[in-house]
Amino acid sequence: QVHLKESGGGLVEPGGSLTLSCAASESIGEVSFMGWFRPAPGKPRELVAVITHSGRVNYADSVKGRFTLSIDNDENTIYLQMNNLKPEDTAVYYCNADSGGRDYHDYDLPFLQGPYWGQGTQVTVSS
Repeated sequence: QVHLKESGGGLVEPGGSLTLSCAASESIGEVSFMGWFRPAPGKPRELVAVITHSGRVNYADSVKGRFTLSIDNDENTIYLQMNNLKPEDTAVYYCNADSGGRDYHDYDLPFLQGPYWGQGTQVTVSS
């Protein structure tokens, strides 16, 4: 059974920074992609950012230029560096992943969603 362990959430003032991490258990085997989702109006969850095992990255328009996603393939771990945080970034952030070591075209990236989910970590941006 695949487990995703999230960490790094918390309370930060507007303009501040946080780094979220998500580590997949060894049972995932070779990662295809890992990413972060958060709830959005009219949707159960929307993609925040996703990265493939080969390093291709896609960001939601709302976080481009502020968030940076990276992957450590040796540790099956991703890191989401969130800068210049805004109150509207407040949400529970869920880690998501899929296995299999597959590659994707850039046009696939906004639509990726795997079968494995973490429990979620709360990010609150407030003064």
